[in-house]
Amino acid sequence: MAGTLQIASMKGRCSPQEWKARVDLAACYRLVDLYGMSDMMANHISSHVPGEPGAFLINAYGMMYEEINASSLIKVDVNGEILSKPEFGELNYGINKAGYVIHSAIHEARPEVGCVIHTHSWASMAVSSLACGLLPMTQTAMRFLKIGYHDYQGVVLNESEKAALLQDLGQGEALILRNHGALTVGRTVGEAFNWMHRLELACRSQLAAMACNTPLVQVPQAVLEETWNNYQPGTRRPYGLMEWPALLRKLDRLDPSYQS
Repeated sequence: MAGTLQIASMKGRCSPQEWKARVDLAACYRLVDLYGMSDMMANHISSHVPGEPGAFLINAYGMMYEEINASSLIKVDVNGEILSKPEFGELNYGINKAGYVIHSAIHEARPEVGCVIHTHSWASMAVSSLACGLLPMTQTAMRFLKIGYHDYQGVVLNESEKAALLQDLGQGEALILRNHGALTVGRTVGEAFNWMHRLELACRSQLAAMACNTPLVQVPQAVLEETWNNYQPGTRRPYGLMEWPALLRKLDRLDPSYQS
């Protein structure tokens, strides 16, 4: 097909567990683009490789989110070594160093994390630049009442920034990268996408309300705390269980090529 990068299938070159991870991760790239959170070929989403500690999958630097499929993903380790990648021909795509630094830090320090999503959406970039940060002004935003913040230190190319990034994320699931964008993690790809989708909605609704230039309704702190607690892992089922199969069906109806 015109406009389609022809990539030989990687299905026979990996375990069934890795192939499933590849399909889920490719789906996540397509969904992030579908829901308006992509930045052409910038940003990254990564997934651990089940049964291979320290190995994770990430996008080839040079491909748009809308064209990524399971076979186009590159497998690397936490030291930045490429473990396997498809044949890209003359393009010979590799990985983006800034993406590797951020994602390798989290996968190495938090082995329970299955997926890391980083975005530069217009809404998250705008909120990341506000001194007030993300306000708990809607029920959706109250889920992020205790979100972390990481101060901007330039393009993330220096591995010395890993320690500060991990400290600011802590054991949480979401992080605002000041003057930069947003980051979420999850035990599964579906869980990480759920966190990012809700964070994006919280950012967009805040910007819309602030643009009205009228006072915002304040919610009592006790209600904020109670609402936040209702969103925590100990009080509800894991995120992503309900909607991920439905999201995959949505992609199957639109364009099932992510599975190839």
